[in-house]
Amino acid sequence: MSEAHLYTLGIDIGSTACKAVALRDGKEISGSSVIQTGTGTSGPGRVYEDVFRAAGLSLGEVSRVVVTGYGRLTFDRADNQISELSCHARGVHFLVPGARTIIDIGGQDAKALKLSPAGTLTGFVMNDKCAAGTGRFLDVMARVLEVGVEDLAELSARSTERVSISNVCTVFAESEVISQLAAGKTREDIAAGIHMSVANRVAGLARRVGIVPEVVITGGVAQNAGVVRAMNEILETPIIPAPLPQLTGALGAALFAYDEAIKLK
Repeated sequence: MSEAHLYTLGIDIGSTACKAVALRDGKEISGSSVIQTGTGTSGPGRVYEDVFRAAGLSLGEVSRVVVTGYGRLTFDRADNQISELSCHARGVHFLVPGARTIIDIGGQDAKALKLSPAGTLTGFVMNDKCAAGTGRFLDVMARVLEVGVEDLAELSARSTERVSISNVCTVFAESEVISQLAAGKTREDIAAGIHMSVANRVAGLARRVGIVPEVVITGGVAQNAGVVRAMNEILETPIIPAPLPQLTGALGAALFAYDEAIKLK
């Protein structure tokens, strides 16, 4: 029965999506939820309610709630809030214990994290001032190509001559893609160029923090095989897509919540 277990909750309120994980006894994910709207919307409340349904839990059965992410300070249903950097590190270490470098590509930011062998955060570099190298950049480019962002990876896999996208600014890159289409370049070759543009931008962050294998990629963009392929090519090291790549921050928050719950027992 549920009362024999200790349940904790982690909520990750991002700029473009909200994620939640319910954890049982600090070891097993009993439910999770991803809502594709972020802070300042109904997303935080919806993901909070949805994860209870997904885990089959009531409010009284959860011992501790920790919130993380871009919008963590706006969420008032948690017992504590913890930096998304610490939570991503904790969540990835739980899923991939050998991880030493994390590349996280979110909706509106990208970051590279370095972990100790014990999984603690020892350094990071972040790009949160520009949409280049983020999920937002891919959304804009997919719209120009008139495809769904989920179709970009399949398109780029069929490329025979990758088009170079030289502009890192999203606005200028959008104009560049329009010009390439007008010049008769295929959507497949342009999609491959778009993925390489994202990978180049994020690879720069990874090099600044220092690349130590194993290298794990997280965030919604980790589900894009085209970006992962491009990252492999640029960094010349295997890039491991994290299991549950959108949930690593929420999972880390749930693990921190478990630590706190144990101390309070």
